[in-house]
Amino acid sequence: MTVDLAAAAKERGIKYFLISYTDLFGVQRAKLVPASAINGMAKSGAGFAGFATWLDMTPADPDLFAVPDPDSLIQLPWKPEVGWLAADLWMNGKEVAQAPRNLLRRLAKDAAAQGYTMKTGVECEFFLTTPDGLEVCDSADRQTKPCYDQSALMRQYDVIAELCDAMLALGWKPYQNDHEDANGQFEMNWNFGDVLVTADRHSFFKYMAKSIAEKHGLRATFMPKPFLNLTGSGCHAHVSVWNGERNLFEDEAGELGVSQLGYHFIGGVIHSADALCALFNPTVNSYKRINAPRTTSGATWSPNTVTYSGNNRTHMIRIPEGGRFELRLPDGAANPYLLQAGIVAAGLDGIRNKRDPGKRLDINMYTDGHLVEGVKKLPLNMLDALRALEASEVLKEGLGAFVPAYLKLKHQEWNDYARHLTQWERDVTLDC
Repeated sequence: MTVDLAAAAKERGIKYFLISYTDLFGVQRAKLVPASAINGMAKSGAGFAGFATWLDMTPADPDLFAVPDPDSLIQLPWKPEVGWLAADLWMNGKEVAQAPRNLLRRLAKDAAAQGYTMKTGVECEFFLTTPDGLEVCDSADRQTKPCYDQSALMRQYDVIAELCDAMLALGWKPYQNDHEDANGQFEMNWNFGDVLVTADRHSFFKYMAKSIAEKHGLRATFMPKPFLNLTGSGCHAHVSVWNGERNLFEDEAGELGVSQLGYHFIGGVIHSADALCALFNPTVNSYKRINAPRTTSGATWSPNTVTYSGNNRTHMIRIPEGGRFELRLPDGAANPYLLQAGIVAAGLDGIRNKRDPGKRLDINMYTDGHLVEGVKKLPLNMLDALRALEASEVLKEGLGAFVPAYLKLKHQEWNDYARHLTQWERDVTLDC
């Protein structure tokens, strides 16, 4: 049932609405709209200049309108007089094809037309740091293996508990919170859902974590690798496909309890993995996580090869139990909507073309991966990933007009990076 926003504002005491959208680079954009004006905005949308955000537009383009989805309404737990609304983008009376939420909605609709409902959950890892981002927030958090450190977790109780309380109040059904493998790093888990619901909640969670951390004088960052010697922040996705109440990935007779359709889906992800890195690992910094040397804890906990396994965390895809798989490739910088869109597009291709995922490997890829011949490596940097996306007919067909827009802007970003002169270059080559 579609929410009546004006009635909801009156009933819940909402004074303002944030009409929000996420651009191609994952940046959240918004306008703050008084409740008295929300009916008009719900009908026509809030106006933006598209060129002012990362959407591959020009100053000559007409107004961009963000039309809020009433069913996405989230009342800010830390500022309840404000309601947050995810919006879909329109221009000249048509949906903007490259807009991330529009793209995911289209793909979910395509899947539904084939009888598939995609359901996912995400594991959001993040660091709590000093406001300048240069140090972890807790000087006492310095164990070599800090994962699950009870004392370090409880020293950040006020932040973590406020975030978890907020998710409980919002009905997300959070079920665990922990200190992760790096000093100053945390992870919070909530229940899985349809891909669009998960993407909206993921998007809001990042905003909420940053806002609540700021409230406590800290900074929450989802940067993949903010500290070179520490484990990076991933954003693992748990994936299943349903038809009504039936999990189509579940098969007691299947290998590891996964159906043939599930393995075809995995095959699709494996087939397009290098190109998917452009979406799942979208920054220059991302490749310092997936191609990292050993960290102080002893492992990176991130993949560098395109492999799958059973309950083995050294592979790109892990099957922890029947009926689902865990994709360990994405990192904290992944755009919540493009993360899900990439999974859906690649998975549907796998089902459609009955992609074979190949042989399951149960070895420790960190120590014995070099012994296996023919294993595909992940891209070494963002440019390699962009080139893989350019060459992927599967993703160009599945993602449509989004691909050239994204590639154009991301190549500009890479070129900006390439023009940056580092101190390392001076140290190494000044006297060459």
